[in-house]
Amino acid sequence: MSEQLRDYVDTWWEAVQAFTDLVASLDPDDWTRPTDLPGWDVKAVVSHVAHLEAILGGAPHEHADVADAEHVRGPMGQFTEIGVLTRREEEPAEIVEQIRRYTAVRHDALLADPPTDPSAPAPGVFGAIGWSVGLLLRNRPLDVWMHEQDVRRAVGRPGGLDSAGAQHTTDYLLESMGLVLAKRAGASPGSTLVVHVQGSAPAAYGVGEDGRGHRLDTLPDEPTVTLRMERETFIRLAGGRGGVDPTAVAVEGDVPLGEKVVANLAVTP
Repeated sequence: MSEQLRDYVDTWWEAVQAFTDLVASLDPDDWTRPTDLPGWDVKAVVSHVAHLEAILGGAPHEHADVADAEHVRGPMGQFTEIGVLTRREEEPAEIVEQIRRYTAVRHDALLADPPTDPSAPAPGVFGAIGWSVGLLLRNRPLDVWMHEQDVRRAVGRPGGLDSAGAQHTTDYLLESMGLVLAKRAGASPGSTLVVHVQGSAPAAYGVGEDGRGHRLDTLPDEPTVTLRMERETFIRLAGGRGGVDPTAVAVEGDVPLGEKVVANLAVTP
């Protein structure tokens, strides 16, 4: 296993431990609290994580009739809803135990037979949607950590913002800022953006003559726009997690363009 793939596995495993420790400690009333994800309470979020980790850990595929709902969008939305429906009658402790059991199986398997080709198709349904092994291993710590934060906000127990999963997720989502600048905010060629997120190195982006956004190797002396924010603010904005106080983001330079960037930061559901 390459060092990068091993980092992904280690970060995912740490995120799983933090997630299961958190949800195992919840009070009974916490499981019905709404989250920032439309249509999902805490139990739904945990059930979703259990569903995906069970599939990856070798469990049989699950089936459910997914009814039309405003929060269920497209085939992927229907797929992610399955685990919520199949666990509707299960006790929280059973769902937590499923996550622990299947992630342990998968972790052992990854260490016993490490993947060596990140470009190889991912197993099962993930490969069917075009994911590679590398993409799957990279996405799992992001998904688990983001859902840990969903639960923490819902139950009023902040934390976990300085973990390996937090760093991984922040830096991963920062990679999309060139797209946000050029396509979503409509910045003109030659425009530059520097994003300062607490806990991560400043990241710079530019718009080329072709109208496409790209990462810059060095920070421009006078960027068109500079954004400064705390890690939790960035995560909520980039993750599309509810409203954030506009004053939580400091915008310097071209303020109207900066506000467009902030308004279009959501890059993951």
